[in-house]
This record gives sequence, C-alpha cells and structure tokens, in this order.
Amino acid sequence: MRLLVATIATCTALALAGSASAQEMAGDHALGSPKAPVTVVEYASVACPYCANFNATVIPEFKAKYIDTGKVRYIYRPMLTGVQTIAVSGERLAECAGNDKYFAVIDAMMRGQKEYYAYGESDVFARPILLRIAKSFGFDEAAFDKCVADPNGLSALNAKNDKYLESGIHSTPTIVVNGKELVDPSLKTLSAAIDGVH
Repeated sequence: MRLLVATIATCTALALAGSASAQEMAGDHALGSPKAPVTVVEYASVACPYCANFNATVIPEFKAKYIDTGKVRYIYRPMLTGVQTIAVSGERLAECAGNDKYFAVIDAMMRGQKEYYAYGESDVFARPILLRIAKSFGFDEAAFDKCVADPNGLSALNAKNDKYLESGIHSTPTIVVNGKELVDPSLKTLSAAIDGVH
C-alpha cells in the first residue's frame, strides 16, 4: 500500500500555532447548518489516541449542544498522524463509504483504537479489525482493499495533508474556532470559545 509521502509520525494533545483556515473548502466533510455563526474545524486522525478520546468524551455533547442546534458548522479534516496503515485505511474507507456514512465510519474507526493497539502498534493486528469495520459498512475484503489502495484517492489524501501542513497544522487533534486555534481541546474551552463569539 502506498502511504503518505510527507508523513507526520505522532499525535499530541496540544495544538501548535498556525494559520489554519476556518473557511469551508472543496472536499471538506461537515455537519451542521452552513449558516451557523460559528465554524469549528477539527484536524484529526483515526489512528491518534488523543483524537479518539476527544471523539468519545467531547464530540457527543458538543454535537448535541452546538451542531444539532444550528449554532456551529463543524468541519472534519483528516490528518495522517499515528500508525499510517490505520490512518490511511480509515480515511479512505470513510471516503469510499460516501457522504451519508462518512462520519459513522470515522466514529467506528476511532472506537476501534482500543483493539488496534491492544497488542502494540502493529499492522498485522490492525487489519482484521479494519476489515471487520469495513464489512459492517457493506464492503467485502476485495472492495476494502481496492478502496484503500486507490491511487487517485491516495493522491487526494496526500494533497490534503500537504495543504494542512503548509497552513501550520502539525498535531492532532487541532481545534480551530472561527480561525483561532484552541490550546486545550476540551469541551470547557471549546464552549467558552463558541459562546464568546458575538
């Protein structure tokens, strides 16, 4: 499998300073009203444990309080931090599943991390779990392999990551509220930033 050319090897809990874009771009996946007064961008990886924790502990309440109520337009941008096979496979599978299932696949991939990493960071242990998740979304093994290895899809994913890196994003999760990065990606700081927008 061809992986990211310019890789980022690790993920961290703290966001680094950068000039991240708050504007929705072609190819973005988003939830919430396009007319929402606040735009929240999350740069994350399905292979990043800090991202999985954010997904489990922050996203459900954040979604109910802000996205579902029309207060926030939430944009998810995939980074390839963590184990490359998992990061690439998860994002490609979400893309192949289509817009309606994109976020469900991302969530399933995040929740699968406990199993991926139960025996260390190994591609050998990850593949059966990745395949099981793929099958739960209607992919057989051949379709999963074709999706993950698609050269056009990989090229597009590489291009996205290059763009994010150039904009100053170097760690996951990085949370950006109306163009301003949060140092502490917690629900408390996220709520304070959102509620402080007038």
